[in-house]
Formats: sequence, structure tokens, C-alpha cells
Amino acid sequence: MTFSVFLENLQDQYVNNLPFVAYRNPNETIIKTFLQQDDTLYKTTNFSESGFVFSPFNIKETSVLIPVETSLILEFESETIEESSINSCASKVIETSDITVAKQNHIALVEKGIKAIHKGTFEKVVLSRQESITISETNPIKIYKRLLETYPTAYVYVWFHPKVGLWLGATPETLLHIENNQFSTMALAGTQVYKNTIDVVWKDKELEEQQIVTNFIVSNLESQLDNLKISEVETVKAGNLLHLKTHISGRVNSDTSSLKNIIEILHPTPAVCGMPKEEAKQFILENEAYKRDFYTGFLGELNIKKSISKNPNRRNVENNAYTRIKTVSNLFVNLRCMQIQNTEALLYIGGGITKDSNPNLEWEETMAKSVTMKKVLQ
Repeated sequence: MTFSVFLENLQDQYVNNLPFVAYRNPNETIIKTFLQQDDTLYKTTNFSESGFVFSPFNIKETSVLIPVETSLILEFESETIEESSINSCASKVIETSDITVAKQNHIALVEKGIKAIHKGTFEKVVLSRQESITISETNPIKIYKRLLETYPTAYVYVWFHPKVGLWLGATPETLLHIENNQFSTMALAGTQVYKNTIDVVWKDKELEEQQIVTNFIVSNLESQLDNLKISEVETVKAGNLLHLKTHISGRVNSDTSSLKNIIEILHPTPAVCGMPKEEAKQFILENEAYKRDFYTGFLGELNIKKSISKNPNRRNVENNAYTRIKTVSNLFVNLRCMQIQNTEALLYIGGGITKDSNPNLEWEETMAKSVTMKKVLQ
């Protein structure tokens, strides 16, 4: 299958108003698609099904599933993509949000969050804003091609359901990866602009923010995992930004845990919500001037069965090989994303607020983060 034929499948699905998702895992070259063969809105509440899940920030709302059994699943090796076919995407971007008003509103929101922290309402809260821009290129397949090239180390996706909407993103953050009972996740926090090196100095505010996220994940997963391991903090690059990251891994205790339990513990993480979680979440729902929907939700493969060829070196097995089935869930936090509505792109940008936050610097951080999505629209 050529890249153009692969894209035609996505384009036909979109034109026929049928649900689909195309995605590429971080640092990989395989693009995978689920092409749903009907327009039914499938939902999940217990995360026991097999398919591709798209969940909102507020998990009490609908989590959408593209089921394996109703989908045509295709894969394409993206190493063979012609560079010219990707670079052909270009769009004129017209700012429609009033930046002055948006700045004033966001600074006021951050100030309110800092006051709540000093009152002891919570230790950290992640506050965000929505930015609306007008674009001339509204074909999601062309925008997706540009995302693939621009962000090779991110989880890059385009997702569509006629009864929900159209979303695209290039997120740097894993919510969880479970392969059979082996579990891994990351604590990701702190932001600064990349300036040709990852050998940088981090301020106390960012280091504290990263430690808050790590402590939350570890303390809440201790009862769910065996052999819990925590890596050293490292600096990682995501697009034009740098973040602090810690790897956390272990083995799921099948006697005390389930995928639903772990998802409910982790989501939303302090990196996208705050800590304590419920108090921060309530503040967000009451004070942000828009509805997040799927921004800072999560998405990805849910209970997908995959085969592994092994060589056990056992007798009476043809060619000394056999196939073992593994069950994989690979979920990512929906950051660095946009929603396309007709000729309008809605961008979602936020940042972690602690007692040491500076409202003006927090505004500047959201401006830097917005470049990630605007880059593929210009």
C-alpha cells in the first residue's frame, strides 16, 4: 500500500462521515488506523472492551470507543512517506481571539488559583485557556500529515466521530502502558522553551511541580503495583519545549487492581489537573471560562490483543517457535491538541500553578505552548 492510498482510506472515511482514528506512537514509524464501519456512538464506562478509547477530562462524561469488532484496522510504515507529500500542507492562520482580553482573563484566573493555594484549598492546580483561530486548510488529513513530520517523538493522532467532533494532537505524555501485567507510566511537568540544548537549569518552581506529580502517582499506585520502580528525573524535548520527566513502572497486582481502578487513580493526573485531585478538579470546572471536553482527557489502544513470536527452544515444536498472545493498553494524555470546527481551530493551552507561580510568566508559557499547534497550521 502506498502512502497516497493509505491517506485515501482516511479521506474516504471522513467524506463518508464515518468514525476513524489514525495514530503513531512516540519514536515509532508505524501509523495505525481504526476505520469504524458504521456511525454508531459506542461508549465505555468500565474500560473492559477492546478498541480505541477517547475519554474526556471529566471522566464522569462519555468515553467514546471505536471497537475492534466493528472496525477495519490498517497499518502503514511511515518511513516510506515521501517528504514532499507531507510538506504540501500549508494554511493561512488568522488570529480571532482578542489576545489582550485573553491575557487579562488568564492572568486573573491564575491569580485566583494562587490565592486558593495560599488559603490551603489545594497544593497545585493546572489552569488552561482556549484560543480560537481561523484557518484556510480544514482538511484534517492534510493537517495530520504535517503533524507526523513535525513531531516524530510525540504521540500523533487524528480522531473523528460525526456525533462528537474532529480532534488532532501531538502529545508528549503517557497516561499508562500495560502489557499483560507489566505497567509503566511517567510523571511529566515543568516547562521551558527549547534553545538548542537540553542541558538546562530548572527553577525551584518547576522542580517542585515535577515532584508533586511524581509523589501523587507513586503514593496512589503503591497498593496497585508490585516491584514499583522510579527513575531519576530527566529533561526531555517535546516540539519547541522542554519538560521534566520521571519513569515509573511495576507489575499490576491482579488480586487488588483492574485497568478501571488504575485509570481512575491516575486520571486526571496532577500534571493536567492538580493536587489534591478532587479539590483542584472542582476549581477548574467552576472557574475556567470554557469546557475542556477531551482536552486533558486520554486516548489510545484499549485491551488490544497482539501476537508475539517466541523461540522457547523446546522439543516437538515445529521450527522451535510458537506464538504467544499479549494484551496491551497504551493510553496517552490529550495535550498539545486542537479541535477543528468548520474553518475554526480551537487550541487548548494550560500550565501548572503552585504557590510560587508568576501570573505573567504563566501567560507567556501558554503562548509558547500554543506555537506547537500553530506551527502545523501555518
